[in-house]
Amino acid sequence: MSVCIVGAGSSGITAAQVLDTRGVAFDCFEMGSDVGGNWRYDNDNGVSSAYRSLHINTSRQAMEYAAYPMPESLPDYPSHWQIAAYFDDYVDHFGLRDKITFRTEVVKVLAAADGGYAVTVRPRDTELPAETRHYDHVLVANGHHWDPRWPEPSFPGAETFPGEQVHAHYYRTPDLFVGKRVVVLGIGNSATDIAVESSHVAGETYLAMRRGAHIVPKFIFGRPTDHLTDSPLARGPLLLQKLGMKAMLRLAVGKVTDYGLPQPDHEILEAHPTVSDDLLTRLGHGDIVVKPNLDRFEGSKLFFTDGSAVEADVVVYCTGYKVSFPFLDDAIVRAKDNHVDLYRRVVSPDHPGLYFVGLIQPLGAVMPLAEQQSHWVAELIAGEVTLPAPDDMREQITAYDAAVRRRYVASKRHTIQVDAHKYRTELLRERKDRRA
Repeated sequence: MSVCIVGAGSSGITAAQVLDTRGVAFDCFEMGSDVGGNWRYDNDNGVSSAYRSLHINTSRQAMEYAAYPMPESLPDYPSHWQIAAYFDDYVDHFGLRDKITFRTEVVKVLAAADGGYAVTVRPRDTELPAETRHYDHVLVANGHHWDPRWPEPSFPGAETFPGEQVHAHYYRTPDLFVGKRVVVLGIGNSATDIAVESSHVAGETYLAMRRGAHIVPKFIFGRPTDHLTDSPLARGPLLLQKLGMKAMLRLAVGKVTDYGLPQPDHEILEAHPTVSDDLLTRLGHGDIVVKPNLDRFEGSKLFFTDGSAVEADVVVYCTGYKVSFPFLDDAIVRAKDNHVDLYRRVVSPDHPGLYFVGLIQPLGAVMPLAEQQSHWVAELIAGEVTLPAPDDMREQITAYDAAVRRRYVASKRHTIQVDAHKYRTELLRERKDRRA
């Protein structure tokens, strides 16, 4: 069986490692010159969102691959440089580098008339023509944090704002904030990181948001917070998890409203967590001022939904990303409003042999789950496990969508949300119960 892997980021390289270990031949195409995708700062593939100060928000123990744990010499929350080096070591340890075709873009994937897929690849920065190859299986691992989502429609008056407007995807260093009046839109992880950085160098920093959020510190009781997710509490009923987490946060940081943040309109664990050790301190110092959502621009003045206004020089949109596959036609897979119909978040029920690795947003880290997904895909390719009938797969997709709507705040960022422990169990059960 011929296999194509699209991308050599954190999901693509674990797919390559699993297939290679199982003796399954593959071609892996990566736009950039190195592995690591989003975690390689200023990646020459042109789509990395990493900023210079970026560190992981899940601990190294929660993020590492089972096949190749991170060195214990690394800190609990490594920087992007350390993560990129880990990916380099991973690829070299398993001898995968020569099996990846770098600086080559997958520009089109079409269903072939005789089965499988016609994959067109094009070398970058050369005069070589594009080439189309046939594969029985395609593993899509192009990531979902690279195509910036701007507010739609844009805020009234935005087109006449005389200052600078930038999406978090393009942010690298706080140099553009020095001495400026900065408004950061959002309350996710990137928004809090950027607002904190701005507050150290800007003249004024405002953090505006549509809704409140529960702020989770990186450490509780001297341990990385996500180590608690491996406790018996994290495997208990959801109500018990909520009560336990709420109690720990109250002890660790108190109420977010005491820092000037709005009361969240949802319970803890009903939205992707915002992890920050620094935000609450900067709020307490008065270095960041909280505002409700932006309403409109009038020249250099920004008006908010409570009627207040500030003069601004820079606006940073931390408004998330679009799930997109520029090489896939809508006739194969649609990603309208970040929603993709996939069985167990991996398998397309309508297109045999098409799989998606790492297209999840977990309460936890993507990497070990992408590793588990890759094992399942490898077993499907080898015929060791089977899939349900297409109608049964669609029924599971419908149930998943309903569960997401019940569990999480309605948002485009939650369309691919999973609970790490529950999802891992689902994959293991799938692999066990459907042995061929």
